[in-house]
Amino acid sequence: MSVPTELGYTAEHEWVSIEDGVATVGITAFAAESLGDIVFVDPPAAGTAVSAGETCGEVESTKSVSDIYSPVDGEVVEVNPDLEGEPESINSDPYGAWLFKVRLSGEPGELLSAEEYTKLTEGED
Repeated sequence: MSVPTELGYTAEHEWVSIEDGVATVGITAFAAESLGDIVFVDPPAAGTAVSAGETCGEVESTKSVSDIYSPVDGEVVEVNPDLEGEPESINSDPYGAWLFKVRLSGEPGELLSAEEYTKLTEGED
């Protein structure tokens, strides 16, 4: 399973891409594969304040419901509208089907590199 090197990662299996003070957040291929067929996504609403490491939404699959954790502090400025009608797009394109975008309220915290995230997930297979 490939892990894009240009992204940051959390131990809770979120990925983050930061550009011009806005973080785009999604769940990793490892998480999508572990969850199975994703049938519903409940991301935080636009305007919601989120804190790094805190629960801010849910992803529901045919196997279970998993929390979404924000990897950064800030305010949600956009939610991916495609996920309402096509939540399964996360399974087919986990690094393209982002969940939400956050305008950062400060410097992002410690994120894992692709190499660190790969080492983390090797122990969870």
